[in-house]
Amino acid sequence: MTVDTVPAEPLEDACFTVEQLAGACAVNVEWVVRRVEDGVFAVTGSTAIEWRFTSRDLHRARVVRALERDFDAVPELAALVADLLEEVRVLRARVHT
Repeated sequence: MTVDTVPAEPLEDACFTVEQLAGACAVNVEWVVRRVEDGVFAVTGSTAIEWRFTSRDLHRARVVRALERDFDAVPELAALVADLLEEVRVLRARVHT
């Protein structure tokens, strides 16, 4: 099995298009566009063609999608939970250093 949705460069430097992000999260492009419009992802550029997403966005998209799917969460609630999970991760890292 091969996975060609994630580029070969290190993920810290990754820059995904809207199509690549959608493919990596197993959602359609419209799902990503709606989440950008709802403020789940902060992007620059005026059109979806110009949008670029980082590896953090990829992780966030996967978390948001899982919350929506598993708990039938609305996008805004899923985004809030994703924010809180990230904050917990940061705080735990701070405690362990």
